[in-house]
Amino acid sequence: MLTQKTSLLITGQGLHWSTQRIFSVATQIIILLISVILLTNVIITLGERRLQEDWATQRYSELQSVGTLIADKVSFQQFRTQMLANAELLKRYLTIPSEIRQKKLQQHWALMTRNIPGLLDIALFDPQGKYKFSTTNNFSREPLPASLLEGSRNMGGTEVYTSPLEFTPINGKLEPYLYQLAWLENPNQSVRGYLVTYQSMTRMLKSIKPAYSSAESPLMILDTQGLLYAGAENKPNINRIPETMGGSLRQTYPALWRKMSNSNFGQFHGDDATFVYLKIELTTQYETRREYYLVSYVRNDAIAENFSEWRNILIAGALVLTLLALALILLSHSYRIGQRSRAFSIDLANRLFYQDIGCVIVNENNRVVTANEKAAQLLAIPLDELSDRNLQRILQLENEQYADILTQLEKDKKWHDVIDLEDLCGCTLAVNISSAIRSAKKGSYLLVTFEDVTQLKQAQQQAHLNQLLNDNAVACALVKANGELELANDAFKELVSIHNTDNKNLTELLNNDLDVQWPRITQQLLLQSTWKGQILCDPNGHENTCLQATLKGHLDAAGEIEHIVCTLEKAQKRTLLKDRGDFIPHRSTILINLRDLDDYFNSLSRVSRDNSSLLLIDITAESMLSHMSDIGQLESRQREVEIHILKSLPMGYQMSHWQLGKLIVILPNTHPDDAHHYAVSTLASLNDIGLGAGICMGIASYQPEQNLEQYLINAEVALKRAKQIGEQNICQAFTRHN
Repeated sequence: MLTQKTSLLITGQGLHWSTQRIFSVATQIIILLISVILLTNVIITLGERRLQEDWATQRYSELQSVGTLIADKVSFQQFRTQMLANAELLKRYLTIPSEIRQKKLQQHWALMTRNIPGLLDIALFDPQGKYKFSTTNNFSREPLPASLLEGSRNMGGTEVYTSPLEFTPINGKLEPYLYQLAWLENPNQSVRGYLVTYQSMTRMLKSIKPAYSSAESPLMILDTQGLLYAGAENKPNINRIPETMGGSLRQTYPALWRKMSNSNFGQFHGDDATFVYLKIELTTQYETRREYYLVSYVRNDAIAENFSEWRNILIAGALVLTLLALALILLSHSYRIGQRSRAFSIDLANRLFYQDIGCVIVNENNRVVTANEKAAQLLAIPLDELSDRNLQRILQLENEQYADILTQLEKDKKWHDVIDLEDLCGCTLAVNISSAIRSAKKGSYLLVTFEDVTQLKQAQQQAHLNQLLNDNAVACALVKANGELELANDAFKELVSIHNTDNKNLTELLNNDLDVQWPRITQQLLLQSTWKGQILCDPNGHENTCLQATLKGHLDAAGEIEHIVCTLEKAQKRTLLKDRGDFIPHRSTILINLRDLDDYFNSLSRVSRDNSSLLLIDITAESMLSHMSDIGQLESRQREVEIHILKSLPMGYQMSHWQLGKLIVILPNTHPDDAHHYAVSTLASLNDIGLGAGICMGIASYQPEQNLEQYLINAEVALKRAKQIGEQNICQAFTRHN
C-alpha cells in the first residue's frame, strides 16, 4: 500500500540484510581474520628467522676470527716456550746446578708469570721426566707421560709439544689449560731435561676478545668428544646446555651434537636458542694435532626482543589493513544490497503497474496521467485515449457519488467498491483507489486499480440460485468417496437429526451395516454410476417406515469417484412374508447384487434351503479375454444369456449377478442330480440359439450350517473342475452328504 511521506511503495524495497547475506559477511570476516593472523605470524616468523640467520652469519665470521687468533696465540706460546727453553739462566742452571741459580731462575719465571696474562706456571723436569721445581704449586708434580720421554718420542730439538685441554683447580675453580713441552738437549742430542709452560685457555679468550666472556656474546669450547672446556661460567640458563666445566654436550643435547659431529661448521635452530659452531685446529703438526669446536648461541627470546619493534609495526599494519578490509567488505555488500534494492524497486513498480490488474494514476485535478494496457482493456477504451480523461466520467459516477469518494479518500486515504459497467464494457469491476502525497512536490495523486470480478459475480448468483434450488423437501447430501459428508440441505439434516456435516459419515448416520457394504456400493457406482436401496435406519422409531436411498457417483478425470450425490426419501418397507423373515423378490427378477441374493437365501425355509442346490454359470468364452475392448461384447452376451435363461427359469428358482461374466442360480428343493439335468437342458437350449460356446457350469449342494459365501466357494470349486474337463463343461462338487 502507498505511504504518504516515503518514496518506497512497501518496506520490502528498503535495505534488508538477509540471513544468507549476514552469514556470507560473517564468513568473509572470519576468513579475513584467520588469513591476516596466519600471514602476520608467518611474516613475523620469517623476520625472526632472517634475523637469526643474519646473526648467525655475523657470529660465524667472528668465530672464524677467534679461531684464527687462538691458533696464532698457541703458535706464539710455542715460540715463547722455545725461547724460555733457550734462556741463558736456564742453561747456566743446567750446566752447573745450584740453589742460587735455581732461585734466580724461579724469580725470573715468577716475574714472567705475573706479567704474561695467559701464562699460569713454568716447571722443570729432569731427563727421566720427574718433577724438579716450578714457580707455583697449582699443577700436579706427577712425572711426565712415558710417550714424551726420550725412548718413545718422535719429537725433539726445536719442536714444542702442545697437550690437549685439561682442567686444574685454581682458587676453588676449575681452570681449563694446556701445557707446552720443550726438550732441553745437549750438543750430542741427549736430553738434559724438559721445560713445561702452562697456558690458561680462559685468559687466552679474554685477551682475544673480552666481549665473548659476557652473557650477550657467549662462547663455548668443546673437544671432539663433546666435553665443555670454556663458557660454563656464563650460566646460559638454556635447556640441555652443560652448566659445569667438563659437562658433555653429547649427552645433554644429542640433536645439536649430531649436527656438529657431521660437519666442521654450521647453524642449528633449537627450541630455545640458535647455535653457530666452527671446528678449529690449535696445532698443525701431526703428532700434536688438536681439534676443538667453538660454539656461540643466541636465545630466541633475545631475537624476538630485537625484532619486537618490527613485530609491533607489522601487527599495527595488519590491524589497519584488517580494518580497511572489513570496511571494504561491509561497503561492498551494502553497495550490492543497495543496487539490488534499486533494481528490485524498479522491477516491483513495473510489475505492480504492468500486471493482470488494471492500474491508472490520477493527478490532483482528477485527470488520468497514465494507465496500463489491462486498464484500457477492462474499461473498453483505447490506451492512447485514456490520458487526460476524467476519472468520474470513466467510472460513470454521479457528482454526489464522486464527492463521497473524495471525502472518504481525504479521511481514510483509500476507497473500495464494486461498480457494474455492463452497459459500458460488459463487465463488473472491483475498484480500489489509494491516495498518496508526492514527496517532491505539493499535492497528491491517486492510484486506481481495476479487477474484473464478472465471473465471481456470476458464480455468486449461480450459487444463490443453487441454494434456492436445493432448499426443498427432498433430503439431499454431497458425499466423498469414503462416505464423509461434504454438504447437506436442511431436509437431510432434519431427517438424520444432525446440525452440521463436520466429521459426519454417511455409513454411520444410516447405520444398517452400510459400512460393510460400502466397498460393494462404490464398486457398483464405478460400473453403473447409480445405486438404489432401502435403508432400514428407522430414525423416528416407526417400524413400518424406512428410507429409500439413491446414490449417484461423479467420477474425476482418472476414473475414480470424486463426489457422490445422495438423496433420501421416506418409503414403506416391502411386504414381508409371515413365514419368512425377509423380502423375497419376484421369481422373474434378476438380483443385481450379492446382498439381495443373501437376503433371498436367508428368507428361504429351512427345508427348502437344506435341500437346495446352487448353479454357478461362467459365460466368458476364451476368445473374449484377449483385449479390454471385449468387455462390452461380454456384457451384451451376458444380457442375452440372462434373458434366455429367465424365460425358462422354473418357479421358485432365483438368478442373480455375481461378477461380470458369471451368474448364480439358487435351486430350492432341488437334488443335485435334478440340478445337473437342469444345467444340461439349459446348456443345450443355449447351444440351439448359438450362445453355448465356452459356457461352463458348476453345481454344489447345500451343506449343514453353511452360509451363502461358503456355498459359492463350493460352487466355484465345481466350476473350476468343469473348466478342466472340457467335455460337457458341467461338473459337481460337495453334492454328497455324509
